[in-house]
Amino acid sequence: MATNSEVILVHGLWYGNWAMASLARRLRRVGYTCRLFSYRSTATGLGNQAAELGQFVQHSPATRVNFVGHSLGGLVILRMLSGGFARPPGRVVLLGTPLQGSKVVRKALRLPGGAAFFGLAAVSLGRGLPDLVEGGEIGMIAGARALGLGRLLGQSAQSGDGTVALAEANARYLSDRIVLPVSHTGLLYSAEVARAVCNFLESGHFRQGPGPSEPGRSPNHS
Repeated sequence: MATNSEVILVHGLWYGNWAMASLARRLRRVGYTCRLFSYRSTATGLGNQAAELGQFVQHSPATRVNFVGHSLGGLVILRMLSGGFARPPGRVVLLGTPLQGSKVVRKALRLPGGAAFFGLAAVSLGRGLPDLVEGGEIGMIAGARALGLGRLLGQSAQSGDGTVALAEANARYLSDRIVLPVSHTGLLYSAEVARAVCNFLESGHFRQGPGPSEPGRSPNHS
């Protein structure tokens, strides 16, 4: 791994930075320096969250900064990067981030109390970030074990990780993508996910060796 580098981990909706602690421990065991970024996931909008992350990055002494974001946290990272915040070069790993927007969230918003349940995150999660002005090396780990909010709302077992569908966790600007048999929450605690994260941070690919992990990465080839 690069010397004088670090990984900033960004949690998702309703979580705190404690949710990324297990993954951070796995990364530290193999030599990564990690910092955990915390933000108010429902009380502030994506623009403010991205600005806060940008300020957090500015305090990094590292010459190379990588990012790992779970769900909404991935949107916060991408919004920061597309907003012109200066940062040292590095790679980005997304974990179950709804780049195309979340049908589960849009469906939940039609239920009584749904808007209060998601707060200001509803807009971000419902729309996603299907396009970016600038890309870079961005990888996605999508889950294929359907256990989560989506199942409670009647989504099919083929809907991905139970919260984010496979087609939603995809975009043309991804450098690589891999689908693993984990749930939306399981993405945070899986040893297999942690190994894939390390592979991408090291090489820009989730599988060791040359070539992409999943040949059809665009939304039209999900």
